[in-house]
Order: sequence, then structure tokens, then C-alpha cells
Amino acid sequence: MSDLFADAARRRLPEVAPLALRLRPSTLEEFVGQRHVLGEGSALRLAIVEDRLGSAILYGPPGSGKTTLARVVAHATGAEFEELSAVSATVSDVRAVLARARERLGGNGVRTILFLDEIHRFNKAQQDALLPAVEEGLVTLIGATTENPYFEVNSALLSRCQIYELEPHSEDDLALLVERGARALEAGVSEELAGLIARRAGGDARNALNILELAWQTARAEGADLAERHVDAAATKRPLLYDKGEDAHYDFISAFIKAMRGSDPDAAVYYLAAMLEGGEDPRFLARRMVVLASEDIGNADPRALVVAVSAAHAVEHVGLPEVRLNLAQAAIYLALAPKSNAVYLALKAAIADVRERGNVRPPKALRDAHYPGARKLGHGAGYVYPHDDPAGFETDYLPEELRGRRYYEPQRESGEERPRDQAAGA
Repeated sequence: MSDLFADAARRRLPEVAPLALRLRPSTLEEFVGQRHVLGEGSALRLAIVEDRLGSAILYGPPGSGKTTLARVVAHATGAEFEELSAVSATVSDVRAVLARARERLGGNGVRTILFLDEIHRFNKAQQDALLPAVEEGLVTLIGATTENPYFEVNSALLSRCQIYELEPHSEDDLALLVERGARALEAGVSEELAGLIARRAGGDARNALNILELAWQTARAEGADLAERHVDAAATKRPLLYDKGEDAHYDFISAFIKAMRGSDPDAAVYYLAAMLEGGEDPRFLARRMVVLASEDIGNADPRALVVAVSAAHAVEHVGLPEVRLNLAQAAIYLALAPKSNAVYLALKAAIADVRERGNVRPPKALRDAHYPGARKLGHGAGYVYPHDDPAGFETDYLPEELRGRRYYEPQRESGEERPRDQAAGA
């Protein structure tokens, strides 16, 4: 009886399944997007077409096509295709798949492809159970993950897999999917509405089709044509692809810093907003701006450090949500400030000398002479007090072994200049 109901459910499933599932491609020709890894003549595409795909990990945000691509492989391959979800699979489940794979290979020479969804959810013991089978070629592993595999997957397993990073879908690709979905629904969707749905989907193909389906159902229930208000109601909030401790955390802070360093205030404010909306710790953002104020601006505009430190104080004294304004003001100021990395380069060069030569002692003229007997050791002898004798401003204060070294090289195009250089120019 249970088999009877199961068969009936399988027959009816296509009628009730979400549109995104009903339209899931089964061939490469139907697959939309990811041309950077699946373009004509690409290594991945040829490997799938020729049924010689090696173990691989598909890494990308939700709705980028990881599971769909695995299904395409399942449709194209002559190997047996097994699927597990790391959310529910146990080590015994993995071992059962490996046992079946060994039986197939030994019995009739049939290969096994194991698709492991959410592979980052497997712990070390579970990943270790897979390693020998992947290493000896007993199974071809296809893992899918939304997390950076270099953070989440054992290095031994990584070294035996090709990593393919899938990107969020472009709006053009999503609009194409929406048009395909509209035909399946027999829905009237204008080009403008298809573009709107594509924009609201946030690079997620599944989300685009879900928005279309819900908007169309709402319009049909009203007996009205599909309109922008239906799309707005179906897509209440664009998804935030941000994780505070993983890949997006590092990618967004990197982009934020590089935007300020590159004097792009618009990009800096955008990345700041994205991180704040994603729940990033504002203290972390303030610390990064304090560092940038010295590393990338320095004495080209000393006020930049004052602004950045003030923003950091505001985080502690004001807090969210109002402190977002203070952080935005600081980010814009830092982006617009003249740039110089002279401070960073000076410190880097000085550290290199310290590490190479050790702590070379200061000249005796500069050593501490306040205690009894210091003068007998020659400490302070020959020191020229600059306020009494301008020659003190011309003295080289470095240890003898380093005399003539220049660590700080002001970048005049940014407005920096050494006082001694100014005097020489005068």
C-alpha cells in the first residue's frame, strides 16, 4: 500500500512542486549562466560532455546553480549517481554508499558519482571517511557548498578536488529565466517586469522564479494583470548574502578598504551599508578605518586619523543604529582624503632593518644621561639641543651603522614634505 501511495505522489509531484523545481534544467543546453566556468570549450563543460568529470567542489551563493549542475552531471553521465545531504547523512550512510560503489565497480565496472550537498556541514570524521575512496578513485565526489571550501573542507580532501566558484546570476540571466518561467505559467510578463523581478532576486535563480510564481498567483487571485505591486509584495526584501564570520565578511571588508584607498566614496558607503545591514560589528569597521587612516593617508592629511578615531569613539558612546551616520561620515572623509602610504613604507623598511641587524644601540650622544655616572660613560656627550643650536635640526640621529638611511619618503604629490626638505628647498 505504501508503494502505491509513493508512486501516486511521484506522479503528482510535478503538479505541486515549486516552479523553480519544475524548471530545473537537465542538460547543459538548458543551463543558464556561469559562463566563466561553463562557457563553450571550458574545461568543466568538456569534462561533463565527455563524461570524465573528476572530483569537484561547487562553491557559490544560494540559487547559483550548484545542485542543478550536479543534476546535469547525473543526466549526462554513464556512472551511477548517488546523492547525500551532509545535513542528515552519517558516517554509516557514507560507508554504505562506498560499499555499493565497490560492488558496482567490481561487479560490472560501473563508476559511482557521489553528490554531497552542503559538504561544509560534514565534520572532520565524516570528511576523513570519504578521503580514501576519493583518493583511490572508488567514487567521484561532487560537493556543493555555500561556504568557502578553503575554510570548511579538509585540506587533504581539497587537494583531490577541483574547486569551481559559481557567481550570483546576472540580471540578464535572471530575466531570461523569468521569461522561461512565464511561459511555463502561461503568464503575461512584460520585459520591464521581468527586469524588475531579476533585480529583486539578488542573483538567486530560485528566488527569481519564486517571486514570479507568487506574484502571478496573487495577480490571478485578484483577476488582474501582473503588475509591479504584485512583484513588490512577492519580494518583500532583497536577500543579504552576508556572513559575519566567513567568506563575505572578508570579501566585503576587503572591498570597503580598497574603495576608500582608491578614493571612491560611493563604493565605500555602499560596502559599509551592506556590512551594517548584514549585521557586521561596527567596532570592527571602525578599527579598520583607524588603521587605514595611517596606512593609506598618513601625513598627507593628519586629520584623517582624528576623524577615524572619533568614529571609533562614537561607536562606543552612541551605538547602533545612529552610529551608522558617524561611520559613513568617516568613510567618506577617508575616501576623499589625499593618499600616501609613506608611513606604512617607512615602518616596513625600519622593521626590516631591525630584523636584519637587531636593535642597533643609539649613538652615545642620544643615550639617557639623567642618572649619576652616565656622563662618565659618555652618554649625552656631543648632543646638540636643537632649540639652542639649529645645527641640531641637521644632525643624523640614526645609529652609526645606519647613517644616511631614509625610511620616511614623503609623497609630495599628496602634500607631504619633510621639514628638512622644506629648508633645503628654501
